[in-house]
Amino acid sequence: MPGKILIVDDEVHIRMLLEQTLEELEEDFGVEILSAQNGEEGLALIKSQKPDVVFLDIMMPKLNGYEVCQRVKDDADIIDIGIVLLTAKGQEVDRRQGLELGASRYMTKPFDPDEVLKVAKELLRLTP
Repeated sequence: MPGKILIVDDEVHIRMLLEQTLEELEEDFGVEILSAQNGEEGLALIKSQKPDVVFLDIMMPKLNGYEVCQRVKDDADIIDIGIVLLTAKGQEVDRRQGLELGASRYMTKPFDPDEVLKVAKELLRLTP
């Protein structure tokens, strides 16, 4: 059963890079790829579309990634969504905070496209 991936990042070129990285899943597995440009829009899409995986930037306007992650993990209807924090904030304290909030993974920018694809496949259970 194909899944849905949501990309939430306020930088358009990062969203486009992630979409290009993940389009292989769209073509090979029928995964639907959605995107949002800020935390507020991202949270609305999470609630309405219920994606399986969210690639979530931390530093964004309206709601930051930590706030979005916290709200997802506090909502029983969407608590099972896999959240990958993808951010320039590479300090250990930032990583720990993200994982404590319930993120499935914490990845730093610049990201390795192969690693993003691997994580998406794992979270969508598309790998044997």
